[in-house]
Amino acid sequence: MIYSFLGGMMLSLVLCLLLRHVKWLAIVLAVITVFFCLLTVWSILMYRAFSYDGKRRMSAQIIEGTAARVKLPAGGKCLDVGCGSGALAIAVAKRNPQASVIGIDRWGKEYASFSKALCESNAKAEGVRNTTFQQGDATHLDFPDETFDAVVSNYVYHNIPGDRQAYLLETLRTLKKGGTFALHDIFSKSKYGDMQAFVRKLRDMGYQKVALIDTTDGMFMTPFEARWMALSGSALLVGIK
Repeated sequence: MIYSFLGGMMLSLVLCLLLRHVKWLAIVLAVITVFFCLLTVWSILMYRAFSYDGKRRMSAQIIEGTAARVKLPAGGKCLDVGCGSGALAIAVAKRNPQASVIGIDRWGKEYASFSKALCESNAKAEGVRNTTFQQGDATHLDFPDETFDAVVSNYVYHNIPGDRQAYLLETLRTLKKGGTFALHDIFSKSKYGDMQAFVRKLRDMGYQKVALIDTTDGMFMTPFEARWMALSGSALLVGIK
């Protein structure tokens, strides 16, 4: 994101200078340059907040906080939907060495820096051997009903166009009776519709202890951070099937 926005800023700036004799066009390009400049600054601040190497380390807090919700039995299995770089799958696996964790992702071109090889390399670097990774589709999981003792995800479904509540149900379909789930995402009304109604729906379906926990009230981030990062609505959907 940083390089893309920086490239857009430089391109529009060069065009603005080259075409400065066309006044109206130069003004338009100047506005675009400022816009890309602001996006570049925003993405740098986001990177610094989320980076594992920075002081804020928000990614680590989210990953560890989500993984802490999962306790697997000996020989149990967990599914991480949209595993990206493998961070959440690895965190769950480290906390549950007696169980196994499968991470799936489509690893599309829009997230070209993520890959199966990267996940496996990260697991090896962390000394984790109870993880496997494979390509998969969050909207149609290639697993039978009630396969896993736990399902997890982090910032996945809001990136997928369509009925996001249906995608949640597709993930929960693979969860065993009595299994736990911890799904972190931007559960805003604009992206998901009425999530409180969805929580009630899960309870009516027989799910136990279902809760939607706001993670922008200091749990993972402050309300101010959530606003400027465009992460308002971030929450953990947790419970037992």
